[in-house]
Amino acid sequence: MYKFLNLLCLIIIVLFFYKIFFFYSSSQNIKKMNLNRSNIEIFLKEKTSSLKILENNTNDIIEFNSSFSEEIQNSEPRSFWNLLKIK
Repeated sequence: MYKFLNLLCLIIIVLFFYKIFFFYSSSQNIKKMNLNRSNIEIFLKEKTSSLKILENNTNDIIEFNSSFSEEIQNSEPRSFWNLLKIK
């Protein structure tokens, strides 16, 4: 019984991959893929041509904070191997 179930599972798996392979390699599916790939450029051009260009309103919004770099310079030198040492 155990061997029969193993054989049945193996047959199902092989049939599954067989069907997938022949579906993806079929001429009908290849034609559909090529048609979709050729139409995607047209679709993207249509969509991107209708996009609005927004005005840049982010002037002087972000200010650089230099305090962290000063903090690093004031602290002791860093070393990865020193972190592993037992104090």
